Amino acid sequence: MTLLIDKHVKPSIQEILESGTFLVTGEIGPPKGTDIDEMIHHIDLLKDKVHAMNITDNQSSVMRYPSLGTALIIKERGGEPNLQVTCRDRNRLAIEADLLFAYTRGIRSVLCLTGDSIPVGDHKEAKGVFDCESVQLLQIIRNMEEGKDSGGNELQGGVQFYKGAIVTPEADPIEPQMIKFEKKIEAGAQWFQTQAVYDMDNFKRFMERARKINDKVKICAGLVLLTSMGAIKYMNANVPGVFVPDHLVKEMAEAPKGEALNTGIRIMARQIRQCIDEKLCDGVHIMAIGKEDVVPRILEEAGVDITKM
Repeated sequence: MTLLIDKHVKPSIQEILESGTFLVTGEIGPPKGTDIDEMIHHIDLLKDKVHAMNITDNQSSVMRYPSLGTALIIKERGGEPNLQVTCRDRNRLAIEADLLFAYTRGIRSVLCLTGDSIPVGDHKEAKGVFDCESVQLLQIIRNMEEGKDSGGNELQGGVQFYKGAIVTPEADPIEPQMIKFEKKIEAGAQWFQTQAVYDMDNFKRFMERARKINDKVKICAGLVLLTSMGAIKYMNANVPGVFVPDHLVKEMAEAPKGEALNTGIRIMARQIRQCIDEKLCDGVHIMAIGKEDVVPRILEEAGVDITKM
């Protein structure tokens, strides 16, 4: 098979994780429209600071510039994309077709998600598809790697993706989450990014449980930048599976006026350093949520330079 893009500009996520290198990924949130200048600025800013960039797929059910289109821009500009694929907006035919296209364009890493429900977004009258969910999507991709689509029909050329999935360490109770974690591995997940982690002691306990289930699968901690007390109060009250512990609430609350963001930067840098120094996990996924310009500073404060890892 002839590929339209024959080789990686950068090492793939799979190559990095399987080499034992600590993975550092960032995140790109596409714009709601065709003005992509700021998005390109963020891509150029991050491409040499992180190993790869996630591209959100109509995050929070808000219509945006497509994740697949953004992934191609990242490739064109010398970065490495991690393509998020949700099951909310497309049926399995459309998802499979997108994956065939992505593979021929040199995309090798996908993150499989079920997707947020429609009512949380900005298209209240839209219909959620959910023809499959994340576990089934992983199985579909595995079938495609074996040369067949989800209908059992032969493909004229298959795919080979490094299949990622999501897990929520802060879920309470944690047992259903661990069952889903194991099901995703059985369906073909090779690596995981977690939802937001703030309580590092709880994360250690989660990792102990996860390693007992499977000590080969790679797990990267998801870290979300704290920017204000308002954001903390909202997350603790409204976001399932996310909990900012009291000691971090106190640290943010005691930040001098105008210093909340700087305090959040220091907290995240400290978390990254702890993950590395204590060998808690295989990497970190940095979610700056609109503050992508500070990611290089976070990494500098954490003493992280991907060219020296």
